Amino acid sequence: MFNEAWMPGATAVGVTFRDGVILGAEKRLTYGTHVVSRSGKKVFKISRTVGAACAGLVADMQMLVREISAYIYLRELELNRPVPPHSVAKLMSVLMFERRWAPLLTQVVIGGVDEAPAIYVLDPLGSVIPDEYATVGSGAEMAIGVLESEYRKDMSEEEAKALVIKAIKSAIQRDAASGDGIDLLIITKNGMKEEIIKL
Repeated sequence: MFNEAWMPGATAVGVTFRDGVILGAEKRLTYGTHVVSRSGKKVFKISRTVGAACAGLVADMQMLVREISAYIYLRELELNRPVPPHSVAKLMSVLMFERRWAPLLTQVVIGGVDEAPAIYVLDPLGSVIPDEYATVGSGAEMAIGVLESEYRKDMSEEEAKALVIKAIKSAIQRDAASGDGIDLLIITKNGMKEEIIKL
């Protein structure tokens, strides 16, 4: 039986703003009380308009992202246009639900831009929940408190970026499984950019 005490911790956050989406996650990889790495990456590009951030087993997420990226790439070649974020979320949901008897131990925040910015949260069994902002992981309780008190619709990119960093920093201060810097993925209609925040 899987022991919850050895479940990897993390904090991942997704926020919509006026022109796009910001996904962020801290860099610490843990296994129980052991820090495996201080330079892990939990934020991933899926397509030109969609990305994901995760909490849980990073290996499971890496395999899931590799598989879904291939499917989305092929679908975009067929359609000759970007696949919208809700379609990516639904496909990832199907892939995760197919493995429900031996689930991928990862929680996912998917964010992207179509007509409007969108965030979706998926649990290990593939439930899909749309929202304007979301947090997952062992630091989610601390991060969601910051988001709920300070989130506004129609924030600028700078305001949303500052809010994501503040939410993850609040989790890092209280969650021993989170820390060592922040990776950001900023997605707008003009493209995608990655940033690393050193703490």
